[in-house]
Amino acid sequence: MLRRPRRNRKSFAIRSLVQETTLLKSDLVAPFFVIEGKQKKEHLPQLPGCFRFSIDLLLEEAKKLHAQGLQAIALFPVVDKAKKNDLGSYALENDNLIIRAIQEIKAAIPTLCVISDIALDPYTSHGHDGIINASQDVANDQTVEILAQMSILHAKAGVDMVAPSDMMDGRVQKIREGLDSENFQDVSILSYAAKYTSSLYAPYRDT
Repeated sequence: MLRRPRRNRKSFAIRSLVQETTLLKSDLVAPFFVIEGKQKKEHLPQLPGCFRFSIDLLLEEAKKLHAQGLQAIALFPVVDKAKKNDLGSYALENDNLIIRAIQEIKAAIPTLCVISDIALDPYTSHGHDGIINASQDVANDQTVEILAQMSILHAKAGVDMVAPSDMMDGRVQKIREGLDSENFQDVSILSYAAKYTSSLYAPYRDT
């Protein structure tokens, strides 16, 4: 029997019903690079037309996007070099940049989904995603403990999802156990399923 799939494409209404994939504004996540200060907006040289924002200006941008139908943003801190050290200690401070950003955004736009990146590279002076031990190797398990603590701090600040990008073994389980132990069962863990070699990744290397 001759198959006639064209019948499934004859009108917009039918195509909408049977199409395999849709891409809507509500499917997108806007990344924001957060910097210290007030009324600060810095160009991203790698991506012309894109910027880093201080929290107050970030709030304005997030409100505009949310009003246009965007449902989620992801936050990436740009930490001052003076606050970085070998252990990434600033990541666990209760009033660090990303904690304040989460708190202020959720207070101003409670219906916006806020996602936070979980990794140590923005906080370490050497730029690695983990603690470096005496053998100059990444201390996987020690790092995972810190990532779980980071996730709990972000959850306490009001984040909706944490997104571990660190590549440590066992971190998803440890983060989930940590969140659940603090009664944050509703905080999700977002997978970075794929990363591509692309100019779009360039700004992340400067955090």
